[in-house]
Amino acid sequence: MKILVTGGAGFIGSNFIRHILSAHPGYRIINLDKLTYAGNLENLSDVENNPDYRFVKGDIGDRGLIEGIEFDAVVNFAAESHVDRSIIDASPFLQTNVVGTQGLLEVVRKRNCRFVHISTDEVYGSTPDGLFAEDSPVMPNSPYAASKASSDLLVRAYHETYGIEAIITRCSNNYGPFQFPEKLIPLVIANALEGRPVPVYGDGRNVRDWIHVLDHCKAVDLVFHRGRPGEVYNIGGNNEWLNIDLVRLLLSTVARRTGKTETGALGLITFVEDRAGHDRRYAIDASKIGRELGWRPETGFEEGMEKTVEWYLANREWWARIISGQYREYYKVQYGQRLG
Repeated sequence: MKILVTGGAGFIGSNFIRHILSAHPGYRIINLDKLTYAGNLENLSDVENNPDYRFVKGDIGDRGLIEGIEFDAVVNFAAESHVDRSIIDASPFLQTNVVGTQGLLEVVRKRNCRFVHISTDEVYGSTPDGLFAEDSPVMPNSPYAASKASSDLLVRAYHETYGIEAIITRCSNNYGPFQFPEKLIPLVIANALEGRPVPVYGDGRNVRDWIHVLDHCKAVDLVFHRGRPGEVYNIGGNNEWLNIDLVRLLLSTVARRTGKTETGALGLITFVEDRAGHDRRYAIDASKIGRELGWRPETGFEEGMEKTVEWYLANREWWARIISGQYREYYKVQYGQRLG
């Protein structure tokens, strides 16, 4: 099987590609990525010479390019995904997440192949209590979440109108190796190691459900192979944390692993003005995917957090190159081309 994985040079996409190549020998992966700021081919340096893997630089909205690629199915990770950036300028989010997804769907419609669309629990908005199920209304509160909700509706419409084998997954917050350093967990770790202030929005009591990225990838694998077309599957860790408690856990872990004092590490916490439209709590009911496909998260949070801190400690050069911007030279060196 030839699978087109879009956005495969990003955090979750690169982990998914590595998982599929390991779990399904003989599958061929075509990684289509535009290589915007969060796309990093160093994430896949260990598989770039695998004969079952191929990279194509391009935009999901480039129908001519996609029509020239041979594939049997699509897993769509491609997205602009950082809420803060969407508040500054929503335009790239609409272009990639909405217009780009629609262009990709047009090619899929002509080929009538399976399409798994990776979305987010943020489309449901915020809730003070209870859990969001797959049939809960979408009520996004940020431009990013609105763009993802829009793409979800397009995917549903293409299934209902044209009968394509489309499935949507909505996952809670991911953590693990190769996450772009502006995201909360790697940002806290990097700043702690560098002795820089660790910013926390508002009062720090916003709640998120966390899941290890490999558990997410295994869930998408199951949905891809056994999910029912037209369905939505929530993927969550059943693991809610206040932001401030998570930051304290991370700082304490870094201090213990590096010989720093816990008091000094916790002293880096700096409360900053809250993000505009900041959702107070995300929480999803992921029982459907467990009931229908037998999935459940395997990584305990304390174990996963220890491994994550260990990975960032061992791969300091990787995230330091991203912070400095040097990582963008990797494509040019490896492929002999200039970044667009």
